[in-house]
Amino acid sequence: MASITIEHLWATAIMVGIFIFLNTQPIRPHDFWWHMAIGRDIVSSGKIPLLDTYSYTQPGAPYLFYDQFWLMEVALYKLFQAGGTILVVLAQTLMIIPAYFLLMWLSWRLAHNLRAAAFGVIFAAALGFGNWNVRPQAISYLLGVLVLLGIFQYRQTRKRTWLLIFPFVMALWVNCHGSFPIGPALIGLWLVDESWKIIKQWYKERRCSFQNWLPAMVGFILALAGCMVNPRGIGFVSYLSTMAGNSVVQNLVVEWMPPNFNSWEGILFYVLFMLLVVLLVLSPRRPSFYQIITFLVFGILSLNYYRGIIWFGIVMAPVVADHLAALMDKVHIKPAPLPSVRTSGLNKIFIVALLLLAFISLPWFKLYWPVVPEKIGLISAETPIEATQYMLDHQLPVQVFHYMPFGSYMMWAAQPQYKVFVDSRIELYPRNIWDDYLVISAGGSDWEAKLDQYQVSTLLLEPINQLGLINVASASPNWHEVYRDSQAVIFIRR
Repeated sequence: MASITIEHLWATAIMVGIFIFLNTQPIRPHDFWWHMAIGRDIVSSGKIPLLDTYSYTQPGAPYLFYDQFWLMEVALYKLFQAGGTILVVLAQTLMIIPAYFLLMWLSWRLAHNLRAAAFGVIFAAALGFGNWNVRPQAISYLLGVLVLLGIFQYRQTRKRTWLLIFPFVMALWVNCHGSFPIGPALIGLWLVDESWKIIKQWYKERRCSFQNWLPAMVGFILALAGCMVNPRGIGFVSYLSTMAGNSVVQNLVVEWMPPNFNSWEGILFYVLFMLLVVLLVLSPRRPSFYQIITFLVFGILSLNYYRGIIWFGIVMAPVVADHLAALMDKVHIKPAPLPSVRTSGLNKIFIVALLLLAFISLPWFKLYWPVVPEKIGLISAETPIEATQYMLDHQLPVQVFHYMPFGSYMMWAAQPQYKVFVDSRIELYPRNIWDDYLVISAGGSDWEAKLDQYQVSTLLLEPINQLGLINVASASPNWHEVYRDSQAVIFIRR
């Protein structure tokens, strides 16, 4: 520890900051609980379900995408069984923090400048923390960085053993989350880069060498072979076509919409996107073809989908570090010198203090942290725990219309007594059901007629997002309010 510089402190502070943020992130209700419910079903039955058994609007409808998440669903459920929400939150941290640690290492190896590498990780984290909710996709960030690691390490060392990382990573990824095409895409960009080099060589020298192209092709084939290791084999492609072509998903789910200036995530993305463009223009180092095509592909992805923003940050972090280091050299900003004995002692104290902060941020100690009200507890305050329990305790009528994000928790806590109207398995429900949901939630002119059509007798509503329905239900002689707290309002038919 004698050679710890200010740059080491920056890098440590960034990683500790990410660690603390993850540990204090509560479990939100939107996706997590329905994945837990499926994990419970898989463990109890020993098989992956194929039909919907959770809703009364699509009972028995085929839903073939449980196998896209099954491995993480089982893992999350087992973790919950072993240690409750504390262990789940800790596991989330231990999946994401290695991804950004490896990203820091990759950026440092590429830029040979720890300060620039630290800024690269800040860039990635700033574009990523809005997607660090507790759910199966958390494992995908680590798997994506492992693919980047395999590509970088092979190109640096030429050791073929690094190619073996691809099939193992993809076999895990394809059974954990639907973002698995990111892996073959990264390797495919490497293959395109090597193909471009062959074209240039032929143009200049009228000869071709496939020495570097073949490993890239082998890596791509191995990655695709890894994708085949899933319950449906080649059938995994149906998930991609369904999600890409589903108009309900594209039009109703924010994550599948282009980023805009109406959210802080969209604003931050566009600001950092433009800063990266400026950096590439000002950099004295010419961007490589691989960097350019990676920027274009993942830039287009992120400009079209909120979900692409975090991946743009991850794949661009080493690029940011590379060109920032070149710019720092140009303006004569040198790495920090080795510290004096006195400074070294202070640096050690700061390192210990940072590690202590990391330790006390663990979920066991969250109760003592002065967090904002929205982040108090391990389960988000927006989760309708008490309201759902009230329905169960008082045996309210079972046909419930509810706020969509509540459906996930109901699937976990209120089955089999209560089926859901809709939930965050967006692609399961046809457009007409979503249209009805939106009209009813807004308290539209025929809201009661639509509720009659679905034989709804109980309303489990969110006080802010369904205020229109709450107002008309309160004014209607046919409905009676029986429960209210800060998370939910319940009405039943008179």
